[in-house]
Amino acid sequence: MGDMESPDTTAPRQSGIRALLPDKAFVTSRKGQLLIAEVALSFICFICFVASSAAAFLTAPLVEFLLAFFLLFAYSSKFNEQFKGFHWPLMDFLRCVSASVIYFIISIIAVSRYTDAASKAAGVFGFIATIVFALDFYVIFNDLANFLKQGDATEQPNTEDDSNSDSD
Repeated sequence: MGDMESPDTTAPRQSGIRALLPDKAFVTSRKGQLLIAEVALSFICFICFVASSAAAFLTAPLVEFLLAFFLLFAYSSKFNEQFKGFHWPLMDFLRCVSASVIYFIISIIAVSRYTDAASKAAGVFGFIATIVFALDFYVIFNDLANFLKQGDATEQPNTEDDSNSDSD
C-alpha cells in the first residue's frame, strides 16, 4: 500500500470554465504571448478578408487561426506532454514558417490587386502577422539549435580513436 499515492498529494484539477482558460504562467511567457498575438492577428485577418472583395484568401487566415488556437490550448493545458510521438517544436516551426510565407504572399496580393478598404486592412494585418510568425519561427529555431548543440556536446566521440585510424 505504500506504493500508491494518496489522493491528497495530487494537484487540484480546475473545473468549469477555468479548465479552458490558459495557464497564467504560460500566457506571460514569450511563447504564450506570441501564440496569443498569432491567434488575434489571424482572426483579424480572417474577418477583414470575409468583409473584403478578396474573399478567396480567407482560408489561410482561418486555418492559421485554428492551428494557432489549438497550439495555444495544447501548450497551456500541457496537452503536448501527453503525446510524446509528435515532435511539437518541429511541428510548430513548420507551421510558423509556412504561415509567414503564406501571409506575406496573400498580403502583397491583397494590397496591390484589390482597392477596397477591407482588403487593404487585411493586407496590413497580414504583414504584421508575417512579422509575428517570422519572430516565432526565429525563436523556435534558436531553441531547437540550442537543444541540438546540448545533445551534440554530450555525445562527442573519443578523438583519440579517430586520430589513430587510417580511413583516408
